[in-house]
Amino acid sequence: MALWKLRSNRKPTGGRLVALMKKKKRNRGSEFLEPKIGEPKFKLVRTAGGNFKVKALSIKEANVADKGKITKTKVLTVVENTANPNYVRRNVVTKGAIIKTELGLAKVTSRPSKDGVVNAVLVKS
Repeated sequence: MALWKLRSNRKPTGGRLVALMKKKKRNRGSEFLEPKIGEPKFKLVRTAGGNFKVKALSIKEANVADKGKITKTKVLTVVENTANPNYVRRNVVTKGAIIKTELGLAKVTSRPSKDGVVNAVLVKS
């Protein structure tokens, strides 16, 4: 199901809003893909100009930064997620989530559902 998130045809007062242009496909939003922990799976989405965006459906590894040194490490589980408490038990990784890695706890700084990669900063080892 695609969500059509465009501007309403009504003003806050209830009056009709005269459109300045037609509705365009590029103005439509995209559905949130929940990147989970598991075997790596990605989805290619075509963007403006014929470019592609890599969206992560499931991830296994994260690039963890610790005092300037970046290490690729295995993600074990999601410990905390401020976006939604239900994401913790479902192991959904979003920006700002605290993940448990082999190096220790790390905070996710990238957007896996948009970038297709998990970058994190070590919080506790």
